[in-house]
Amino acid sequence: MTSGESISDHSYLIRARETSIHIGLVVLLVATCLLFLKPFIAVLAWGLIIAIACYPRYCWLRKLLGGRGGLASIIFTGILITVLIIPLVMLAHTLIEGSHTLAARLQSGALNIPAPPPKVATWPIIGKPLSDLWTLASTNLSGALELLAPQFKGAATKVLAGAAAVGLGVLQFFFALVIAGLFLARSSEGAKVSRKFATRLFSGKAEEMETLAVATVRSVTSGILGVALIQSVLAGLGFLVVGLPGAGLWALIFLIAALLQVGGPALIPVVIYVFATMNTTKAVVFLVWCVFVGLMDNVLKPLLLGRGLPVPVVVVFLGVLGGFLAMGIIGLFVGPIVLSVGYKLFLAWLD
Repeated sequence: MTSGESISDHSYLIRARETSIHIGLVVLLVATCLLFLKPFIAVLAWGLIIAIACYPRYCWLRKLLGGRGGLASIIFTGILITVLIIPLVMLAHTLIEGSHTLAARLQSGALNIPAPPPKVATWPIIGKPLSDLWTLASTNLSGALELLAPQFKGAATKVLAGAAAVGLGVLQFFFALVIAGLFLARSSEGAKVSRKFATRLFSGKAEEMETLAVATVRSVTSGILGVALIQSVLAGLGFLVVGLPGAGLWALIFLIAALLQVGGPALIPVVIYVFATMNTTKAVVFLVWCVFVGLMDNVLKPLLLGRGLPVPVVVVFLGVLGGFLAMGIIGLFVGPIVLSVGYKLFLAWLD
């Protein structure tokens, strides 16, 4: 081995060592940044999704205000908070008042439960146990509560945990709306950063991939959130027509279930209650209405989910379901974006 080769190898080792140190420092820096941002990632992601979905309406409002973007973002954020947050706060207030009233009536013994209709006992499998328990509650409510005390004890913990999670979710959603307003106010700068980032990742296909991601977010917003809202409104109308107690609460429960893609099963307890307490004609009509509401997403989702997207609907739908199973609610948006981009890159590789 010559001295020149030895010097060359030594220089190579030095450069490799320095490169490894630099890469390690960059990885450490990125990991530290992610560690600090971890509590805010979900809120930032929701804020970005809301901003992308609402950007066309924001542009319309900004144009209406003579191009004043800051004022338009403030007004738009206020509208979003008014439309989405205030109803949740009012519902929570109603639930708290209802809980206090129920507790007071239980303590005073003023809560009377009517006897079950005779036809409940004829239902297959669950009819006899349900009728016995219902009869006990109508004649001896304290005894029924004592009988169900172990189940109530376990359920109470889950309900409290769920209530805490819902409260935290509402708070996070409020901050996400504020962050969305900030994103909208700085939309021009954000678009430049987005384009630079897409160029780094996809080079010549940056504009196409950026457009695809934006179209996917808006498509999922209309195909998932839009369909869930339509279904919950129609379900709520049905609840009001039949005179279901707590119709607003049931409509909210159905909205959450529809977002989780289990809207149909959420209607089963309501249908059972209507059949048990109301005449057969009204119950059958209500059942038909519930079947219509529960199945309408099979028609609306294919129409809205892939609208305006240059990828097959099945790719978006698989991304929605897979993303939800893997990441929860946020996966409804991340899944189809990643799968759509991957699909387009795969086609580009084939070509």
